[in-house]
Amino acid sequence: MAHSASAKKRIRQNESHNARNKWRKDRVKKAVRSFEEALSAHDTEKAAECLKVVFKQLDQVAATGTIHKKTADRRKSRLAQKLNKASA
Repeated sequence: MAHSASAKKRIRQNESHNARNKWRKDRVKKAVRSFEEALSAHDTEKAAECLKVVFKQLDQVAATGTIHKKTADRRKSRLAQKLNKASA
C-alpha cells in the first residue's frame, strides 16, 4: 500500500484512467460487433454505415492514446477488407 500522498493520488488517477480507457475500448468492441453482425446477415449497406462508426471511434481512441495510431489503422484496414470481400 502506498504511504505518500503523491503515491495515493497516483493510484486514484490510475483507477480513473483505466476505467476511461476500458470504456473507450468497449465502445470500439461494440461498434465492431455490430459491424460484424451486419456483415454476417449479408446486409452490406448497414455494414458500410457501421464501418463509418467504427472508423470514427477507432480514430478517436487512437487520438487519446488509448491505443496506438497504427493499431487503429491496421484494424480499420482489416475491417475494410472484410467489407470489400463480402460485397464483391
